Amino acid sequence: MKNKVLVELYVPTIDEVYNLYLPVNRKIGNIIVLLNKSLFELTNGSFIGTEVTMLYNRSTGEKYSINSILRETDIKNGTSLVLL
Repeated sequence: MKNKVLVELYVPTIDEVYNLYLPVNRKIGNIIVLLNKSLFELTNGSFIGTEVTMLYNRSTGEKYSINSILRETDIKNGTSLVLL
């Protein structure tokens, strides 16, 4: 799968970890919107993302710009991310 990367996503507000594929051709902002919608449905409304929800590298604490395209970041297969 050259057009997707497998990452570990930690969501501290609901204390859950998910392994999922993210598209490399999308902007981080678009990915956050998709994650917010997906997690809302998966958790039956327990997780409610907002317009200030951001994506961070769990190891380094780096905050990803919403205007960056995923392939231009350091996110690769196996990267651990945090959605806050």
